[in-house]
Amino acid sequence: MSTGISDAEVLEFIARTESFYPPDATDFTIAEQRRVYDEMCAAFRQPRPAGVAVTDATIDGPGGPVPRRRYVPPNPGPVTVVYFHGGGFIVGGLESHDDVCAEIAAATGCPVISVDYRLCPEQIHPAAYDDSLAAARAALAEGPVILAGDSAGGNLAAALAQTLRGAAIKGQVLIYPGLGGDMLGLLSYTECADAPMLPTRDIRYYRTVRAGGPVPEDDPTFFPLAAADLGGLARCFISAAGVDPLRDDGVEYLRRLIGAGVTAYCVVEPQLPHGHLRARTMSHRARAAFGRILEAIREFAA
Repeated sequence: MSTGISDAEVLEFIARTESFYPPDATDFTIAEQRRVYDEMCAAFRQPRPAGVAVTDATIDGPGGPVPRRRYVPPNPGPVTVVYFHGGGFIVGGLESHDDVCAEIAAATGCPVISVDYRLCPEQIHPAAYDDSLAAARAALAEGPVILAGDSAGGNLAAALAQTLRGAAIKGQVLIYPGLGGDMLGLLSYTECADAPMLPTRDIRYYRTVRAGGPVPEDDPTFFPLAAADLGGLARCFISAAGVDPLRDDGVEYLRRLIGAGVTAYCVVEPQLPHGHLRARTMSHRARAAFGRILEAIREFAA
C-alpha cells in the first residue's frame, strides 16, 4: 500500500491539526501536551446531534471513582457501546471525544458510555486498563455491550475483550488500534515511520511513559498482540489507517483472530492518517471510514 497522501482534503486536515498540535508535541511537558491537545479537540468539536441525552456519573474503580459519560439516543436499543478514547494514555478524556460518542449514539441507536480512565505518567500501567475493566464490568451488569475505542482506546477495548471473553460482549470495534506491533517488527513501523499525526518515534515515547519502567512485553493487557490464545473472543471490526505506523497492528490482529476461529474483518483506509476520526466532517475519505465504523456497530448490535 502507498504511504503517500495526495488527497487535498486529507492534507488540509493534517495542516489544520498541526496548527494546533505540532509534530514535535511529544517534546513538550505533559501539561503542555494536554493543553494543546485539548485546544485542538475543541477546534474540531462538532455539536451533539439533537435528541441525545447526556449524563455524567462515576463508577467505583480500583483507584477510586472512574468518571463516565452516558449518551442515550431516542428509542435506544438494548446493546450499549462502551467507548475508550485515544490519546497515547497521556492526553484526552470525556471532552476530547464527546462529539464522536454522541454521533455514534445518534447514528446507531445504541447508548454509549465514554470512560475517563486514569492517565500517565501520574498513573502508569495497569491503571488505565483497571479503570476500563471496572467500567466495562459495570456496563455488562446492565446488559450486553460492544467494546470500542480509537488508538490507545482500541488497545484497551481489545485487551478487555480478551479478559472478559465469555461475557455478553456483542462485538469489538477497534479504530486504528495500537496493539503492540512494534515489538513484533511489523513492516508499517518502518514504512510509515515519518507518517503525519503519529510517527513511529511518538509510539515508542507513549509506550515508555505508559510502562513507567521496563515494558512488559508478554502482558496482553499492555499489548493485546502478546496473547497466546485468542479463541472465543467476540466478533471484531478493525478500522486501520493506511498511512500510520499502527496499520499492521490491525492487519496482524485480524490474521490471528481468524486463525483462532473468531469472526473478524479489517478495512485499511488508504491515504488516511492516524487520528482521522476528527476529519469526518472535512474529508470524504474520513467520512466514509466513519460510516463503516458505524455500520459495524449497528451490525454487532443487531
